[in-house]
Amino acid sequence: MPIYEFVCRNCHKRLSFLVRDASARFAPSCSVCGSADLSRVISGFSYHKSQTTAWEDSDGPAGSPGEHYYRNPRNIGRWVEKKFQDMGQELPSPIQEKIRAAREGVLPESLKDLESASPTAAYD
Repeated sequence: MPIYEFVCRNCHKRLSFLVRDASARFAPSCSVCGSADLSRVISGFSYHKSQTTAWEDSDGPAGSPGEHYYRNPRNIGRWVEKKFQDMGQELPSPIQEKIRAAREGVLPESLKDLESASPTAAYD
């Protein structure tokens, strides 16, 4: 069941249509203004990463992470730094200081109560 995407040439709204039978006759119209003057556009797509690939992208553990990986304050901030770098933005200096301290083994005060928490526990 393909999803086709169009842009209405009248109101410029982007529209998606799920077609249950690709061989059936298909005559889409704009759900906003009712116009049948639509232009087909290239649809976006998604890419799902495996856990290993996600770790490689974030410089995380190479294999299955042990419980201790997430408890180690030296790993705090790696993902944040990468995301700021990916966005082309500079990490604010207060956050840089907290990350530096965490890498030296000092857990930020706001996280001290989570030091003994299990990474698999559920929290409200």
